[in-house]
Amino acid sequence: MNAPSEDMTSSSAWLDALVDACRERRHRGVIWIPASSELARTRALSLWQARAWHAPLWVGEAAPEADIDALSPRQARTRLGREHDLVIFDANAALGFDPDAFGALSGTLRAGGLLVVLTPAEWVHGQVSPDADYARLAHWPHAPETLTAHYLARLARHLLREPSVWHWSDEHATPCPGRLPEANAPAEAFPDDVCITHDQQEAVHRLTRLRRRRPVVLSADRGRGKSAALGIAAARRLAAGETTLWVTAPRRAAVEPLFERLAALYPQGHRAEMRFYVTLEARRCEVRFLAPDAVTAALSESGVDRHAPPTMFVDEAAAIPTPLLARWLDAFPRLAFATTVHGYEGTGRGFQVRFYARLSRRTPDWREIHLREPVRWADGDPLERLTRDMLLLDAAPADDGEVEAALAAAPLRIRWLDREALAHDEHALKTLFGLLVQAHYRTTPGDLRQLLDGPDVRLAVAYAGDTCLGVCQVQAEGGFPADLAERVVLGERRPRGHLLAQSLATHGGWQTALTSRWWRIMRIAVHPAARRCGVGRALVEAVATAARTHDVAHLGVSFGAEAMLIAFWRRLGFISLRLGLTREAASGEHALMMGQSLTSPAGASLATWSDDFQHLLPSLLAFELAHLETDVVTALLHEGTAPEVNAELCARLERFAQGGGELALVRPWLCRAWLAWWRRQPQETADETPGEDTRALHDWAATLFQGRDDEATRAMGRQARIAHWRRLAGLLSCRLRPTP
Repeated sequence: MNAPSEDMTSSSAWLDALVDACRERRHRGVIWIPASSELARTRALSLWQARAWHAPLWVGEAAPEADIDALSPRQARTRLGREHDLVIFDANAALGFDPDAFGALSGTLRAGGLLVVLTPAEWVHGQVSPDADYARLAHWPHAPETLTAHYLARLARHLLREPSVWHWSDEHATPCPGRLPEANAPAEAFPDDVCITHDQQEAVHRLTRLRRRRPVVLSADRGRGKSAALGIAAARRLAAGETTLWVTAPRRAAVEPLFERLAALYPQGHRAEMRFYVTLEARRCEVRFLAPDAVTAALSESGVDRHAPPTMFVDEAAAIPTPLLARWLDAFPRLAFATTVHGYEGTGRGFQVRFYARLSRRTPDWREIHLREPVRWADGDPLERLTRDMLLLDAAPADDGEVEAALAAAPLRIRWLDREALAHDEHALKTLFGLLVQAHYRTTPGDLRQLLDGPDVRLAVAYAGDTCLGVCQVQAEGGFPADLAERVVLGERRPRGHLLAQSLATHGGWQTALTSRWWRIMRIAVHPAARRCGVGRALVEAVATAARTHDVAHLGVSFGAEAMLIAFWRRLGFISLRLGLTREAASGEHALMMGQSLTSPAGASLATWSDDFQHLLPSLLAFELAHLETDVVTALLHEGTAPEVNAELCARLERFAQGGGELALVRPWLCRAWLAWWRRQPQETADETPGEDTRALHDWAATLFQGRDDEATRAMGRQARIAHWRRLAGLLSCRLRPTP
């Protein structure tokens, strides 16, 4: 390795002072180098060479020296769970600033370490332009350099304002000193030889003593030892006699600290892929990682007792959709959820709003433990504060009282926001983005950049007075020339972006989905205190009105298929167009695309596409979608025209109900009769499915269309099961019989 540079030799005193102050106070320092790419890399290299750092990490396009391994920003999540004393984050021209990588890697820096950020020199003077990472935003036909850079300009303002940041710009030989961390009181000695804080000890105690139907929710900001607590608790549960424990998270890297803690506590154990094995007192024990979409299938594996499944720990639960978490509540008697409150993995606040009410209804004895004491650094850490501000990790909507008072005092109004003005209004940006964070199970730092700089993005916001009640983020799609649309349908081209239009064209073969113009509703969120007040409907109607003035043919939406969401969009006039055949690994849901026509010609096209989907759906349910949840199945089957009920159909129903024939031989007519009944139900009844008999008929869809029964029916003997089906056929016959 080369000798230290002249820059570093002349400035080693300030570096020593900064590092010593950070280590003494258990804080982390930030050095910002806004300079030309070559000078910035030279200065960063001098910092790298100045000390014997623990596991230094260079993040950028290429390393400045042969013996330095450079990590691409796209690989940032591979370092989750590791710790570094020095992270050099090269956000200069070659790669640009990757918000998600910055959010992930800032949490790997341990107390006493330094984060060094390299940016173009122009950031100091507010002359910010789109960087190389904006190529990910620039969908067809936009070039990256034509986009706005409101997001980057905002980052530069935060770096300039933060007093703890040390600036090392072109014109200075050494950095302009930032404020050194203030001294902390000496840390209290902690007697536990495994847990580091009292919070962590309490969490491990609760997790080790999980009781049936009493889930535990472990919440914390980053750096509080949450995943390590799961690992310690897993080890202690094995020691107490458990032989199998399952762990799930949106990404394998999220649970790496859990497995590392297991390995440290049981050095005699071994890992194979994402399983940890250890033998304790002649018992072979296993801790197994499962992706969210693999959990349901694992319950059906041989050797797994569905009536007594393993204990399951869910890490980063905020990044997993609520319906999937709710299904696990029923499947696993002993269950613990861990979630980051402010972090790039998801949002704990949204998780609280969406999931805590379900927990209270279904498992009222659940408990929450919140970890407040940092483990990796001390309270007041400058980097934690800077990261929160830059990435808006603590964005929150207005409180309930403010919303209720605003609704009582002022009428609802819809405004279309200017994104440049929004980027300069921190309060408005925090409350608006806080709503989106709260409403959606997965929000990343990159979503804020998309909000401020994504091409063809529009923001419709609902206000009462000055209080933000709801927001709708809209993305323009389609409008392809005919020749390009044809090449996309043939699989010869795949332009960036245009999610909905391209998916309908490539999977459905509908070329006009590309040539037509769409506004896709990317995200919509309404404040919990303003729900059922017509805010969501008002937002969508305002979007439709504005779209018509821009000669847009269709509105569209794509989301994880869930019965309540399907019902919401159907009430607003949207119809189903396409359902993904596989579950998304992170969400565990099938992506559903729905649309609404804004013109008569568009209505004819949409009706054709919807009819195609309804014609295809029964076949998909029998094969590729055989395990789709019943509530989603019935929500999708409620669309379409009710089949005709004639004398022949009624006779076949009656014959089967009275004991004639086998289910397999009469299934086509039962399916037709079921659709005739179900599609005549009002939307409200279809959503709520009240009454025991109606619920039984509702759930029969799984048997008729997917060839599977619910757990209660599977537990019956063959004769009892046939009798149950005949009773349902009789009920169906009665429901279809004309009223005299």
